[in-house]
Amino acid sequence: MPLFLIERSFAEQLELTDEDVRLIVDVNADEGVRWLFSFLSADRHRSYCLYEAPSAEEIMVAARRANVPVDQIVPVDRFVPEVAGA
Repeated sequence: MPLFLIERSFAEQLELTDEDVRLIVDVNADEGVRWLFSFLSADRHRSYCLYEAPSAEEIMVAARRANVPVDQIVPVDRFVPEVAGA
């Protein structure tokens, strides 16, 4: 499945409730999109999320449905996490 890095900007500091996260996960599942993980900037106004999705279009549809912003979607080739101690 293709991988995408999504950059999001928020006017207010991001504070997601458990209900917010469930809504995003449920909407993503409906659209065939899988949220793998996110990084949050130190000021909590920007997030960077790694997703699996058939295409960037499905990510945009899911974001609109979940009412979350999308500034940029970048296709990425692969994800290789650093292994501790390597």
